[in-house]
Amino acid sequence: MVGQIRSGLVVLLGVAKGDTEADVQYLVEKIPALRIFSDEAGKMNRSLAELGGGLLAISQFTLLGDTRKGRRPGFDQAADPATAQRLFEQFVETLRKTTDLTVETGVFGAHMKVELVNDGPVTFVLDSRV
Repeated sequence: MVGQIRSGLVVLLGVAKGDTEADVQYLVEKIPALRIFSDEAGKMNRSLAELGGGLLAISQFTLLGDTRKGRRPGFDQAADPATAQRLFEQFVETLRKTTDLTVETGVFGAHMKVELVNDGPVTFVLDSRV
């Protein structure tokens, strides 16, 4: 087992061509503050930072897969591996330095079996360039 958290968020992070440190900073500021956890009334009103939960970050280039043509996804929009690894590591390290969250990771570029319990289920897509 590489990275493990109890309650919190699993962040599947896809790094696209053209992503920069500004995109990393956007996500570092946005993710811990998103009010996506239920309060006592069952309303999404609490953030990960408020809960003190963990964050498991997994690099996931397949999020950039284009399936519009043919039967095999194309990954032309994914950043090259060196850039993706640099920005992924910057994301993780910046979260560790600027928040009180427990931040765990998988192994960059490795084939992994990731287990999670999706409570709700609740899943969000965040794009730093929309």
